[in-house]
Amino acid sequence: MKSDERYLTQPQLAELASQVQQYLAGEHEVELGGFDAQALVLLVADRLGPAIYNKALADARSALDTRMESLQSALWELERS
Repeated sequence: MKSDERYLTQPQLAELASQVQQYLAGEHEVELGGFDAQALVLLVADRLGPAIYNKALADARSALDTRMESLQSALWELERS
């Protein structure tokens, strides 16, 4: 699997590359071609993607744990003595 297929669809990659080009041109006066901008986006995705993904999973796990505790409490309240 190519790295661009792992994180982004081709339209997403193109859009993000365009945004990177605009940002670098506007904020840093750096002109970057489309191919180079896509390569930069893929590099950032490869380096940061796993950390962001793992953080999102941890956040989802925490939210699910909280919800499960709430459901467990609700079930205990429904028990009859």
